[in-house]
Amino acid sequence: MAHPHILIIAARFYEDIADALIGDAVEAVSAAGGSYEVVEVPGAFEIPAAMAMAIDGGRFDGYVTLGCVIRGETTHYDYVCGESARGVNDLAIRHRVAVGYGILTTENRDQAWERAGTRKKGKDAAEACLAMIRIKQRFTGDEA
Repeated sequence: MAHPHILIIAARFYEDIADALIGDAVEAVSAAGGSYEVVEVPGAFEIPAAMAMAIDGGRFDGYVTLGCVIRGETTHYDYVCGESARGVNDLAIRHRVAVGYGILTTENRDQAWERAGTRKKGKDAAEACLAMIRIKQRFTGDEA
């Protein structure tokens, strides 16, 4: 993998958690010799639409989706989690693009911080994206 160019799409609804996820993802992409751009969207629900717009532009070798959804008192959580995951996965399959999925779905802020900070899920998502780029290259012979 030469120098992949990655789009990091980050939901800003929980800004402090998003910042931690972005920082770790940027570090992982840079450590792999890649370049990146960051686009911010209001929440996790908007991530698939932004990703679809970017795919149409054809400038990126992969996509890292980052955000956090914390359960509330209504079923809104279920719709946001399900639709953002489905939307990202549908795009990945339909367009055969490399994706690292880093949208946290938690019960509370403590769980979110555990995943964003201690477990470094932003890094995990970026590394998953880079791994999927390598897999795609194996099958297509293309090089980022």
